[in-house]
Amino acid sequence: MTKSVHVRIQGKVQGVWYRAWTEQTARQFDLSGWVRNCRDGTVEALFSGEEGKVDGMLAECWKGPEMALVTSVDTEECSPPKEAGFGVRPDA
Repeated sequence: MTKSVHVRIQGKVQGVWYRAWTEQTARQFDLSGWVRNCRDGTVEALFSGEEGKVDGMLAECWKGPEMALVTSVDTEECSPPKEAGFGVRPDA
């Protein structure tokens, strides 16, 4: 079963390689979607793929890269992305 979620990650998540880590980790889970920094200091992402892999990615988002300190991972179901693969988008 396929699952797609829009995610907002809060905490110390900018300036700590969170986007690059997210891109690498999402590709390891074979997910489609994207990640970007937001002006409010959060990181926003869309993950789409097999339900178990998306759930695994969400669990990893709480850990993040070594220098990150995640305080919240808010999710909302959404439509899958139009393009395949996973990448970094420009800041919002």
